[in-house]
Amino acid sequence: MKTMGGWMRQAQTAASLIGAILAWELAVRIFKTPEYILPAPSKVLYDLFRNYAAVLPASYYTMQPMVLGFLVAVVMGVLLALLVVYSPLFERIFYPLLVVLQIIPKIAVAPLFIIWVGFGLPSKVLLVFLLSFFPIVVNSIVAFKSIESDVYDLAKSYRASRLKIFWRVELPSALPSLFAGFKVAAALSATAAVVAEFVASDNGLGYLLLNYNGNLNTSMTFAVILVLSLLGLILYGVVELVERWAIPWHVSQRRDDFTVGKSGV
Repeated sequence: MKTMGGWMRQAQTAASLIGAILAWELAVRIFKTPEYILPAPSKVLYDLFRNYAAVLPASYYTMQPMVLGFLVAVVMGVLLALLVVYSPLFERIFYPLLVVLQIIPKIAVAPLFIIWVGFGLPSKVLLVFLLSFFPIVVNSIVAFKSIESDVYDLAKSYRASRLKIFWRVELPSALPSLFAGFKVAAALSATAAVVAEFVASDNGLGYLLLNYNGNLNTSMTFAVILVLSLLGLILYGVVELVERWAIPWHVSQRRDDFTVGKSGV
């Protein structure tokens, strides 16, 4: 249940967004900005609802590689991080390679994915996976390496098994940092999905974005960008909901009570 501090923060966020949209609308009307340069928000929403029959199936098409690539990145990122943390040999072999791969611009090699895995969903999932994978694996390595040794030693003193120590001590301690990486990856997945459609696609929001931009249909370009942002926000929100369920004890999930307590002092 949300506290008064939580509701106040949400109200302030909503007010700031509404204020920015109203300022945008007024500025376009006052300065009579040409529509092909900057359309009014009302025009963007009008065109979006008028063309929903094209945008809706394109959104579903874009959502598929976005979600699939993100989920594969979560599973593979955490598993590889565990291997790096708990296997010194694997760390010596894999970690330098990980650093090199992280430096390579994935978008620049995206055309190669079409040659390797073909034109379609697999190439898009691969690009989303690569862009989402590195924030997850890096945060996961840091998370499992940052566990306090005192807590670990205390668990060992109670003769807990290695598996029990992992589930009861190491994993809960690592979850806050793990979810930080998941949320960064969720935000990147929408960008990766649309870039993949820029490279090779005959459908999806990225394909629509290129068409509308090429025809100087700026209002629909803004509409597609709005839908893409909403898709990324939805995935980010789902990750945050899972985080609230998984670590309700963490200080980040009790910030509302903390804020109220401070204000009452």
